[in-house]
Amino acid sequence: MANGKSEPTRILILGGGYVGLYTALGLQRRLRSGEASVTVIDPQPHMTYQPFLPEAAAGAIEPRHVVVPLRRALKRCHVITARATKIEHARKAVTIEAADGHIEELGYDVLVVALGSVARLLPIPGLVEHGISFKTIGEAIYLRNHVMTKLDEADSTLDPELRKRLLTFTFVGGGFAGIEALGELEDMARFATQYYRNIEPDDLRFVLVEASGRVLPEVRESLGVYTVMQLEKRGIEVYLSTLAKSFEGGRVVLSDGTEFESDTIVWTAGVKSNPVLASSDLPLTKQGRLRATAAMRVEGLADAWTAGDNAAIPDLSRTQEDPTAICPPNAQHAVRQARLLAKNIIKALRGGEPKEYFHKNIGSVASLGLHKGVGDVFNIKAKGFVAWAMHRLYHVKAMPTFNRKVRITLDWLTGGLFRREVISMGQINDPKAEFARVSRG
Repeated sequence: MANGKSEPTRILILGGGYVGLYTALGLQRRLRSGEASVTVIDPQPHMTYQPFLPEAAAGAIEPRHVVVPLRRALKRCHVITARATKIEHARKAVTIEAADGHIEELGYDVLVVALGSVARLLPIPGLVEHGISFKTIGEAIYLRNHVMTKLDEADSTLDPELRKRLLTFTFVGGGFAGIEALGELEDMARFATQYYRNIEPDDLRFVLVEASGRVLPEVRESLGVYTVMQLEKRGIEVYLSTLAKSFEGGRVVLSDGTEFESDTIVWTAGVKSNPVLASSDLPLTKQGRLRATAAMRVEGLADAWTAGDNAAIPDLSRTQEDPTAICPPNAQHAVRQARLLAKNIIKALRGGEPKEYFHKNIGSVASLGLHKGVGDVFNIKAKGFVAWAMHRLYHVKAMPTFNRKVRITLDWLTGGLFRREVISMGQINDPKAEFARVSRG
């Protein structure tokens, strides 16, 4: 065998997101029988395709269809539902906390670090208590039901100040996640008002707060300006170059002195590398990402690989203008890196030379709600319906497994025929409340 042993090479993949899933899919497809074993570790039993979270939250896609069950997709791999808590590469050992809470240590011959990123929190008073993140399918479902519940409460209250607070929805962060979540949920909420006797579309207040001077930094500045103009035409308040200072008690305080009450505060202001890396013996950048070569090997290590949000992969398409350029942490790079990563690991196992990752960014597209979008693809600006259609086509193509592609396409077709669902299932957020009420007599 490639490792000089009679046993198969043990490949351990930490993380079941874009990189973890696509790498494991590539390995199980290309590995010869008995050549290597592949184990995937992730706290969730599924991979979440995050670009579809806004549409799942807005009811355009069934939430179950934007996740890929790891055990079903990775039939030739060993999937363990657990959280990696410590990496000791010098010993080739990883400590994990399993789903039932027990701690164990796993050994490996080849390590793939695909832990991704987590929400980057700032020391803002009230953020932890009142903020809602938007990185998981659970958070998307929660946010959808939360918004619909606020409409239900506002429709029945007689208190005008409470009503105003209930119908104020605040989004912090003007990147793709924040803009798309805001656009889809605002579209859904305004559509839903037709079913409420006491709520008019103009009663809703949506606010976007962004610390920098523009939104969507991934597209050209003129399209960022266009996006802000489109949001403001819909009545959305946009605060650029503005910091959030406090959320205590649900009262939003901004750096320009603006203050208002809001029962919904969605936090999408950036991400950071998984904190597990900080306690490992692997080489890190100042930003906490793994130092890596363009071939996606961890710097200085032949048997450790990485890609995606937690990796500082050199961006060879930009190194002539900036020798220190690294690939941005987005889905487009993660998916492409993972596909090459699987091939590189196979080459290394068989004594070959891995290939360097080179991908010139083809552009980006963002949805701003139903039939609305903005895009910058091959240096061509796209707006409105065209950009929205490009967004859907690109992401359904990138969605893992044929099963999920078909299900999502059918969701769109039925949504076009019967319009989106605006059902409130607030009970999901506290499923035992009714049981507890009945038990009290």
